[in-house]
Amino acid sequence: MRVVADLQVHSKYARATSPNMDLEHIASGARSKGLNLVGTGDFTHPEWLKELKTKLMPAEGCGVYTYLGVSWILTGEVSTVYEKGGKVRKVHHLLIAPDFDAVDQVNELLASYSNLASDGRPVLRGLTSPSLVELVYSVSSKIVVIPAHAWTPWFSVFGSRSGFDSLEECYEDQTKRIFAIETGLSSDPPMNWRLSSLDGVSLISNSDAHSPTPWRLGKEANVFELQQLTYDDVFNAIRSGEGSRFPFTIEVDPAYGKYHYTGHRRCGVSLPPREAASRGNRCPKCGRKLTMGVLQRVEELADRPEAYVRPNAVAFKRLLPLYEVISFSEGKGAHSKRCLEIHDRLVGAFGSELQVMLEVPRDALLRHSPEHVVDTIIAVREGRLEFEPGYDGLYGRPRFA
Repeated sequence: MRVVADLQVHSKYARATSPNMDLEHIASGARSKGLNLVGTGDFTHPEWLKELKTKLMPAEGCGVYTYLGVSWILTGEVSTVYEKGGKVRKVHHLLIAPDFDAVDQVNELLASYSNLASDGRPVLRGLTSPSLVELVYSVSSKIVVIPAHAWTPWFSVFGSRSGFDSLEECYEDQTKRIFAIETGLSSDPPMNWRLSSLDGVSLISNSDAHSPTPWRLGKEANVFELQQLTYDDVFNAIRSGEGSRFPFTIEVDPAYGKYHYTGHRRCGVSLPPREAASRGNRCPKCGRKLTMGVLQRVEELADRPEAYVRPNAVAFKRLLPLYEVISFSEGKGAHSKRCLEIHDRLVGAFGSELQVMLEVPRDALLRHSPEHVVDTIIAVREGRLEFEPGYDGLYGRPRFA
């Protein structure tokens, strides 16, 4: 069976998150998107956990839960903040648990480091990354820890502002338990292939959604082909990296991401790696330190050329959310009534957004959408769209001929 999974989202209890990030709205957004497996997010938050326990129904013995026609896996994200090597380290970690019993035990341990009710993504003060891994694995060897959005400048394992230069430097003796990283919107698999140190690490892609709209949820995702949908089958597929079980990830173009190029948003300065480095990573307008983009950070750590392809790598497909494709094509802003009408007409006709973006032939799309929108969908599908790179917290924008 085909499983399309977004394993990293947040609930309404996380900061800067839509109040509609409840199970009902997430399930509705997932069905519209074409996702059939979603991470619950925020299992450390007591009120959210209470809701999860009340509504999710277990599939007998398999570590997957069901609600409103969607399958769910228990997930949360935590932030470790500590000092190492004379530098404050801020690293976000995705935690995934096989059942509520494991979640309860993990939360009891983490409560010593944070007020878990303060935020859906709690800050664990004084707990190091390796200590976190060791702590949660003391509960269950089935718990999965994955570095979240691994390249984001501010809060990630490789972040230029607070991260490390290798997984080993971050996780020390617990690195053996880190079998995957989340690439984040501003990097893609080819960028990660350039680090030989990541050759044994699987690359997964998730949305980290703060809103249940289909242009946020599932913006990046993972596609599996499984005999059955169980917790073990999902993570064995990720561990294996075999194309037969884990055929591809869904990615946005990394230039679309908010931190692809180095830059300074306040001054409107966006620079590619070499130019930023030649300027000492200082803003040419105000002289302040630039926010180093993911592309430049990869260049710093890479030991392989840009064109390197990892042998037997999991494939990937670059897409954009359908609503954004329509919006850019129409030249209309967010939440335009016309764009929503076109979006809903296409999804209604073909079942889900991912079906529209990946599978539906051009002639069929033309029966439900203006030609210029269809042409843009096909251009995205075929990888013919270029972007003005995002930088310093601003999303990239597509360039149209």
